[in-house]
Amino acid sequence: MQENQNPQAEEVLEQVTNPAEGAVVSDAERVAQLEVELAEMKEQFLRAKAETENQRRRGVEEVAKAQKFAIEKFASELIAVKDSLEMALQDQSGQFENLKFGVDLTLKQLLAAFEKGQISEINPLGEKLDPHRHQAISTEESDAEPNSVVRVMQKGYLIADRVLRPAMVVVAKAKS
Repeated sequence: MQENQNPQAEEVLEQVTNPAEGAVVSDAERVAQLEVELAEMKEQFLRAKAETENQRRRGVEEVAKAQKFAIEKFASELIAVKDSLEMALQDQSGQFENLKFGVDLTLKQLLAAFEKGQISEINPLGEKLDPHRHQAISTEESDAEPNSVVRVMQKGYLIADRVLRPAMVVVAKAKS
């Protein structure tokens, strides 16, 4: 007798034979068994597909929520600054020194909020012009090195390492 070279065929043959009775299962019974297995596999597939879709949807919702509320901590810091500014505007005492002291404290609050929000100043006085961080408004003759910043018209700001607003500067040019 010739041995079967295909192990998968032997496995299928074993599945067709009912080991308890030693008899071959009829085609109708085998089809019924396969239909039950197919229905179970379909159910498992649909459940897995639904779970994957639910995870994707939850991920999208979490990203949207993170984007929407990412500024929440920084905003709560700025509310304290706004409250201080409103109190300064309501001051009717006429004492300039007290008002100046209050505005100075408010500025310190704002700087602390900036630090917590990873916002830092770009104040490039004396530095070489960097077009990624500075915006040259004009040039003026100066003894300083050409293309170096001689005046800062408006400070720039970074969030972490990304430019939020470039510094507006006046750049030196060689004297004629």
